Amino acid sequence: MSEYIPSNILAEEANKEYDSLQGKIAIAPLSMRDRMAIPQQEMPTEEPLKRARLMSEVALGYTKEQAIVEANRCLQCKNAPCVSGCPVNVPIPQFIAEVTKGEFKKAVDIIKTTNLLPAICGRVCPQEKQCQGQCTVGKTYKDAEKSVSIGRLERFVADFERNNNLETVPEVAPDTGKKVAIVGSGPAGLTVAADVRREGHSVTVFEAFHKEGGVMVYGIPEFRLPKDIVAKEVEMLKKMGVEFRTNFLVGRTGTLLQLLKEKGFDAAFVGTGAGLPKFMNIEGENLIGVFSANEYLTRANLMKAYDKGNADTPLYEAKKVVVVGGGNVAMDAARMAYRLGAEKSSVVYRRTQAEMPARKEEVAHAMEEGVEFRFLENPVKILGDENGRVRAVEVLSYVLGEPDASGRRSPVEVKGSEHEVECDVVIIALGNGSNPLMEKTTPGLEADAKGHLIVDEKAQTTFKGVWAGGDIVLGAATVILAMGEGRKAAASINEYLKQ
Repeated sequence: MSEYIPSNILAEEANKEYDSLQGKIAIAPLSMRDRMAIPQQEMPTEEPLKRARLMSEVALGYTKEQAIVEANRCLQCKNAPCVSGCPVNVPIPQFIAEVTKGEFKKAVDIIKTTNLLPAICGRVCPQEKQCQGQCTVGKTYKDAEKSVSIGRLERFVADFERNNNLETVPEVAPDTGKKVAIVGSGPAGLTVAADVRREGHSVTVFEAFHKEGGVMVYGIPEFRLPKDIVAKEVEMLKKMGVEFRTNFLVGRTGTLLQLLKEKGFDAAFVGTGAGLPKFMNIEGENLIGVFSANEYLTRANLMKAYDKGNADTPLYEAKKVVVVGGGNVAMDAARMAYRLGAEKSSVVYRRTQAEMPARKEEVAHAMEEGVEFRFLENPVKILGDENGRVRAVEVLSYVLGEPDASGRRSPVEVKGSEHEVECDVVIIALGNGSNPLMEKTTPGLEADAKGHLIVDEKAQTTFKGVWAGGDIVLGAATVILAMGEGRKAAASINEYLKQ
């Protein structure tokens, strides 16, 4: 379990460091040695056992002083390796330079030249594997966790802009008379909508659910990404002139062909994500109390199952929850279980903590909140009672063998090690596949063996005039990767519509 430091102590330390820093800067510009000596600023969070039962956001964000101190750790490298690690190529050194001067609005404006969703990306992107993974400071320490906290700074300036009502609507070019349909309002779809609308094209986003935001609304919990932040970003697109049509399932309410041929759209982008849950195909998965993480989180996030008196869906009461998996979605589900009233929440993962694909911060937060981790175990059977409800999961123990194709050491089962873990709910968090609806209802739109839509280097599909990006192409990935694919597709769409 990581050490929890109260927010007031972090603030006091930041204030002292800020005062010291201002004194040094008044005498002479900071040297590289000075910058390397500045301690990394920890993110303030709510007290673990208190927050584990609350839906409010866990990470509280930097103070002004913390942001300025952290920004001064940046070496302003001329080759800017951090930018190459960002899927949307945010001008990172430039925005951080403005933070050091306290010019927070200028900083966020720089970010928005390539990323219109900084408040979201600053919260949920795996910066340690992307921009921060390339940071010179981290490489000097030989520890990516000591890199400049780019994501936290991005979040700070985005929150500063929003909290001070400083948002400005991006400029839109004169109307071109061209119409673009966006299928899905997740990160890829919203990115395409923004970039295409900026060029003056009419944009309509079709969303199957009753709320816009895609996985950012139904998948990522409130305690990691408050939904009002997503709503604000959608509202900004509406101010730009983007139209949203909710409760419209393309492929059922209307087909992609109908949009293009009957409704007069000149181009379309498919960003429907990866929403088809994967299961283990073991005995007992049809018992009452077995959920996909997708369903479990959608009921809690989009339909607010935790608000028992007003929720749009019933809550399945559980005292002991077992989550199977080791990614960010598994962490979300395990932490959500406590917020939905569970007495015990456990994660079963067939490798060790070192091999977990989840962000280290999310694992640390889960451990702080009391989630139990059962490493080197994997379910082989789910056991039910006389009423067909889950009563336990039978697991095998494992040891690690040689690395597999992903580079992680393969789990090898220990024969005869079967044992039971008592529970009344099992949540399967092993990723999602692509929903085949779009491919099945659009002749000429081709997918690969895994159901991912096939695209070329410009994100164009096998159907002329249709582009695709995000999880429907990549498989279950990240918000920022989906946005990167969206930017690529938008550039290609804009080029196509000039012809």
